[in-house]
Amino acid sequence: MMNMAALEAVPMPVKSKSEAADRIARFSLRKSDVSRASIVFALLCVAILTGCDRTPREAPPRAKDTISVPPQTSTIDVPIVADLGKLAATLEKAVPRRLWSIDKPEQTCVPPKKVKILFARIKTPAIRCRITGTVVRGPLVLEGSGKTITVTMPLHAAISARDVGGVLSRETAEADARVRAVARLDIAGDWSPRATVSIAYDWTDEPHVDFLGQRIEFTSKADAKLAGVVARLEHTLPQELGRLQLREQIAQVWGAAFTSVQLNRANPPVWMRITPRQLSYGGYTISRNRVNLALGLTAGTETFVGDRPPDPQRQPLPAMTRMQPGPGRILFAIPVIADYRQLEPVLAKALVKRSRRPFEVPGVGAVRAQFYQVTIYGTTGGKIAVGLRFSAAAEGGEPSRGTIWLTATPRNAVNDRRVAFDDLTVAGVTDSVRTSLLLKLVNAPGISSTVSAALTQNFEKDFDELLAKITRAIDEKRIGDLIVRAHITDVRTGQLKAAGQGVYLPVWGRGTATIRLAPR
Repeated sequence: MMNMAALEAVPMPVKSKSEAADRIARFSLRKSDVSRASIVFALLCVAILTGCDRTPREAPPRAKDTISVPPQTSTIDVPIVADLGKLAATLEKAVPRRLWSIDKPEQTCVPPKKVKILFARIKTPAIRCRITGTVVRGPLVLEGSGKTITVTMPLHAAISARDVGGVLSRETAEADARVRAVARLDIAGDWSPRATVSIAYDWTDEPHVDFLGQRIEFTSKADAKLAGVVARLEHTLPQELGRLQLREQIAQVWGAAFTSVQLNRANPPVWMRITPRQLSYGGYTISRNRVNLALGLTAGTETFVGDRPPDPQRQPLPAMTRMQPGPGRILFAIPVIADYRQLEPVLAKALVKRSRRPFEVPGVGAVRAQFYQVTIYGTTGGKIAVGLRFSAAAEGGEPSRGTIWLTATPRNAVNDRRVAFDDLTVAGVTDSVRTSLLLKLVNAPGISSTVSAALTQNFEKDFDELLAKITRAIDEKRIGDLIVRAHITDVRTGQLKAAGQGVYLPVWGRGTATIRLAPR
């Protein structure tokens, strides 16, 4: 485009004064048009230049999302133990020492018998007597093994025949028997213990006396009385099994299991909340006079980062369901979190160290920079925002200053705790003076490589420390009336996520766990 000086230098012939005046007027108009065109052109250039710099003049938005860990479903062993020694003691009180007594007059002790004397058969008369006696028991012996509870009860009988045939005043026989009760335990749908009992007895020496060459046996009389003793024991044994308070223990464990277990005390505090859903019965074993019930508690296990979550609302003890016996399995999530506030001094230190020598900026040359503040937080899109407040100046130039905002995406592979930050881009500019140099410097390799290297973290140390603390926390932990034990057998890690709370590495653990009542 021709400028105004060139226009004024061109010679233009004039034929008359009026023509000269007309030309001057037209020239003045063109000069005005050119001035307006120059202004429009300048504004257009500014607009184009402004449009080329699309960097937002504000910081990236802060993410407000919290770290949410999906709930897991676990099966936790709940061993219930009852001491059979208490059952033996209650049976001793329930079964009297003197089981029964007998006093039967005019009993046929010797039935009539036909005998042949010479040529005739003579029927001897029945010999009558009065039968008296008592049966007492000895100490009960209770043993258990496998699936059975055995109660052995020794008996001693002293039975007399009085006024035998009007000849003998008294003839006494002593005898011993042993009653053996075998009980098999079961649990009803309402968690009450049941037992099926089979009882047998045998005489080690049946009660009898010898009279006039005749054996007078009292076994049938004693058997009739022992039948009552057996029936009583069949009723008493299951009733006393109910006093083992198995159902009470089960209900107490169920109610107390609606709780939270602290996995990590601080940095960050981590809680696992247990919400029981179902309780299953997997049979029992008896050893060393102890009944061991195998129960499985199916529960939801949720992980919370921060304050202790409220305990879930307790539910009534559900009806019993049966399960196949096997080890309990607990699944839980443990978040490894890098706090943004912990990353800030790491990056600030790296930038100050790098600024001791100039940065080489393409098209500008050596640039000196001073860094004053680093701000890091989570932003949208699963990224982190990095704010760098600094000043920069080229050789002999005026310093530029302000805050440049960058965003980056954390990356890692599954089951790999090594972390890198990719997609480092400029996302905003605030409180800036002479932005151009700042942007050029930030986009230069020196700054981007320093930021990426400083942000790249290795979570291995944090992961190992947290896992060790969690292992210690749940190895054995008392919560109210419960003792929780867990053993971690397997751990896997997922992929990183930048959230409002921090950079979150999901970790899932698997192991075995038991919940039992604390001894009193």
